[in-house]
Amino acid sequence: MTGKEASKNEARERISYLTRFLTECNQAYYVEDAPKISDYEFDMLLKELEGLEKQYPDWVLPGSPTQRVGGEPVKDFPTVVHSVPMLSLGNTYSREEVAEFDARLRKLSPEPFDYVCELKYDGLSISLTYDNGVLVQAVTRGDGIQGDEVTANVRTIRTVPLQLLPIPGGLAGPDLDTGHSGNVSQTAAAYPERFEIRGEVLMPRSSFMELNARREEIGESPFANPRNAASGSLKLQDPAEVSRRKLDCFLYFLLGPDIRLPDGSLADLHSERLEMARSWGFKTGDYYRRCAGLQEVYEYIDYWDKERENLPFDIDGIVIKVNQTHLWPVLGSTAKSPRWAIAYKFKAERVCTRLNSIDFQVGRTGAVTPVANLEPVALGGTLVKRASLHNADIISRMDVRIGDYVYVEKGGEVIPKIVGVEPARREAGSEPFEFIRNCPECGTPLVRKEGEAGHYCPNEEGCPPQIRGKLEHFISRKAMDIMSLGEGKVELLYDKGLVRNVADFYDLKYSDLYNIGKEIEGKDGTTRSLSFKKKTVENILQGVEASKQRPFERVLYALGIRYVGEATAKVLARHFQSMDALMAASEEELAQVDEIGEAIARSVHEFLRRDKERAVIERLAFHGLHLSYQEEQASTALAGTSWVISGTFSRPREEMKRLVEVHGGRMVSSISAKTDFVLAGTNMGPEKRKKAESLGIPLVSEEEFFRRIGESFPVQPSRPVQSELF
Repeated sequence: MTGKEASKNEARERISYLTRFLTECNQAYYVEDAPKISDYEFDMLLKELEGLEKQYPDWVLPGSPTQRVGGEPVKDFPTVVHSVPMLSLGNTYSREEVAEFDARLRKLSPEPFDYVCELKYDGLSISLTYDNGVLVQAVTRGDGIQGDEVTANVRTIRTVPLQLLPIPGGLAGPDLDTGHSGNVSQTAAAYPERFEIRGEVLMPRSSFMELNARREEIGESPFANPRNAASGSLKLQDPAEVSRRKLDCFLYFLLGPDIRLPDGSLADLHSERLEMARSWGFKTGDYYRRCAGLQEVYEYIDYWDKERENLPFDIDGIVIKVNQTHLWPVLGSTAKSPRWAIAYKFKAERVCTRLNSIDFQVGRTGAVTPVANLEPVALGGTLVKRASLHNADIISRMDVRIGDYVYVEKGGEVIPKIVGVEPARREAGSEPFEFIRNCPECGTPLVRKEGEAGHYCPNEEGCPPQIRGKLEHFISRKAMDIMSLGEGKVELLYDKGLVRNVADFYDLKYSDLYNIGKEIEGKDGTTRSLSFKKKTVENILQGVEASKQRPFERVLYALGIRYVGEATAKVLARHFQSMDALMAASEEELAQVDEIGEAIARSVHEFLRRDKERAVIERLAFHGLHLSYQEEQASTALAGTSWVISGTFSRPREEMKRLVEVHGGRMVSSISAKTDFVLAGTNMGPEKRKKAESLGIPLVSEEEFFRRIGESFPVQPSRPVQSELF
């Protein structure tokens, strides 16, 4: 054997060993809470593995720990039909109902049984499929019959094993650089060749607090609760961002009749299956308990009703399952729920306080939302002053009146909700509350559309909060992305009469903007001055000018047509190719487009038939905005290469990303051994620079980038030396 061949064989053995050893370390750290090595050692070994895999890509094992955050952004989540429907559980709220559940099962069952009690995790149900011990598919519950495939995102969750232990096949290999033994267990795996396991993806409270702090710091709205945050995170398009959310996953349901114990016998008991799953590397937790009868079930419920606040994650109840799985088909299921399991739901924290008044808020679409102003009361660790009342039907059904003492539940929401009234404390002579008939902002009579619970102000052209909302939507990041404007500045422009519709942004001149200002009251009651100085005005005008380069689908989305989100705007733009063709389409033609239903078709048709909207679109066309669709493929100069972008550039970052893609390149979210180039602007992040240099990834300057794609490097506009505040 030549020296070169020996070197290759050593590398292959090393890749095999590191893959298995780091998988064991992941399981020990995230599942067993018993770290095998330090974080530094782990990072160094992972870096070594990344380097070897980059050098020898044909030897990368499918369960390699380097594959957790290596995927491309996901544009669509395919729908997958579940092999076995993911039924929801029936709910119960009292011991009496639990006893009734037990009595029903005793009558149905041909033999005695016991229970397994588990925590009811407050997250998002997930189904994982493994083939030869490797994770191959992850699907959300969806409607129970079919769900969304989110495999790339689930792979980022550290408590979800990519490869089960022990890893069959391959060579253990010598440990070339560390003091650790190269011997990894080669015991025959007990898991089936292919199987499915189900559980819950959730966000720990610490991750939730960290995420919301980060969102508030950059001006984004915080998530309402960890459950919503987990659900939203799992549907993100960028796996790297999902990884940063630090999700967790508990598995609690191993499917299949052929699950065998180490001695070869069938694993009939659900509790045995949980232990089997744990031995394979799944996080099943230490919280479940086998209960002989109702008394032990009650003890388990009572314990966790008190102790749930001490858990590092949220639960909303207890799941009670028959332990003997061979009885599950005998006991059967209803159309929605299995008969052999039930959920005991904890009662939400509730307080009683006085309802002082009801305000009404008007949104961008004209929806009018009633909000209760309460006597401040402590609830769930915060001081609650306001609560949602949703709509007129709910107010009427609960007979909520001003001055009533009402019951408020937080239920995980940022704005708590009123769930009932204490009639014994109602003041004599109180009158039923009447929902307003006219818009609180413009006085227009409200309308209520057939089949909808909410009231709407139809005065789209003259209702101030609706107009401001549409203007703010138009400049938002996902629409025209005029980041030099913001909510406060748009409000000032509106108050000064400078903008009344979205086309007015493109008529703004320096003389219109310079030195205008007003006092703004903050949420804390303090006031600050907002005035436009030279630099602010220049930035606004430059941002407005740059927005003319946004593609047709972004312009269509920015118009704020009801029901037309980003995806729908792209479908319409691609199908009709131009605004003229879209405006000429009938409602029937619109409804025939894939993914466009009757409600969307009607909304688009009505919007584009209004003289006012047509006049606005004509003005946008006059100002040079893109109103026709272009399949972007300028060249193949960057074909087959992957890019990460970091720093600031002469053009907006979204424009730079678009240039990479239209010239054949592929944007990836984070630097890894598989990244080909980093597009490095000024003020590039030092950590990204350090990582790129350590992996030997070339840094491409903006000037060099434009040379590669055959375009002239844009000349930087001159800027004043002195800084100015607005």
